[in-house]
Amino acid sequence: MKNCNQCGKCCTKYSDGGLSATSSEIALWREFRPDIARYVSDGKIWMDPVDGQQLTLCPWLEPIGGQKNKYTCGIYEDRPDDCRHYPVTIKEMVIDECEMLEPRDLARPRQAQRLLDRLMADSRPAYK
Repeated sequence: MKNCNQCGKCCTKYSDGGLSATSSEIALWREFRPDIARYVSDGKIWMDPVDGQQLTLCPWLEPIGGQKNKYTCGIYEDRPDDCRHYPVTIKEMVIDECEMLEPRDLARPRQAQRLLDRLMADSRPAYK
């Protein structure tokens, strides 16, 4: 498995309504990060603060200067758990066309899943 190359496929695929935040995350944002909280409406995240409509792209996804299809997260330390926990499964990475995957990962998905769980150990619980 390769290191993340910041292609942004995970962010662009799920940022238009495919992500959620817990009520405790939202409460923390309201108290400490009102800039993030303004993009929350009725418990849904990444809503347009002006018209209340679902945004088609995460407002915190920032293109890396001059590089095509390379991104960084503007709220990385305060991102929702949905983002923090991604990716969970090799299958999910295949569906999302994650560029971290290598041919050997596809040939040995169980071994790749164990590696992914080790890589993500500080971000999320292991997939069972």
